[in-house]
Amino acid sequence: MFSEYTERVEITEEKLLSNNWYVLKRFTFNYLGKNGEWTSQQREAYDRGNGATILLHNPKTDTVILTRQFRLPTFVNGNPTGMLIETCAGLLDDEDPDDAIRRETEEETGYRIQSVEKVMEAYMSPGSVTEKLFFYVAEYSADTERHVGGGIDEEEIDILELSVRQAMAMIDRGEIMDGKTIMLLQYLRLRQLAHP
Repeated sequence: MFSEYTERVEITEEKLLSNNWYVLKRFTFNYLGKNGEWTSQQREAYDRGNGATILLHNPKTDTVILTRQFRLPTFVNGNPTGMLIETCAGLLDDEDPDDAIRRETEEETGYRIQSVEKVMEAYMSPGSVTEKLFFYVAEYSADTERHVGGGIDEEEIDILELSVRQAMAMIDRGEIMDGKTIMLLQYLRLRQLAHP
């Protein structure tokens, strides 16, 4: 099924534009259109590696753990404070996604989670970013082992515990605007509706 598409793309040049924070490259490629004609095109792709994100849920209290931190790209694009409410997330750094998300969960939230459930994979900004995100859910409770959290190095992460109802209302009011977070909260809510 996919071989017909891979045969329609021929990369002719790959040029490094920046390797400052992550890797930005410009690709020149030939593309075979549906009309049978080849065209030469250029696109830039930003490679920051793949990542993982997780929604921690307490089924007894119907609460979730979210994070809040400053995100410069949102600030320069109209978010007046630059603060964004999100699910815990991070890059894989060559780790298995299951292991990476357990590490990120402890670093960011302080919760030490053993059992995680992968629910999907998605490209979040495929027009310009190569990153694929692995989505997880996991349960936590008042008895879940917890350390300090709040991130590492220069990260300053606030931990929020909200009811699912509160979080869904915050999406409606535009207080939660992060795509991965909205996807995981919607996933949880749909699962609750399917299994009341």
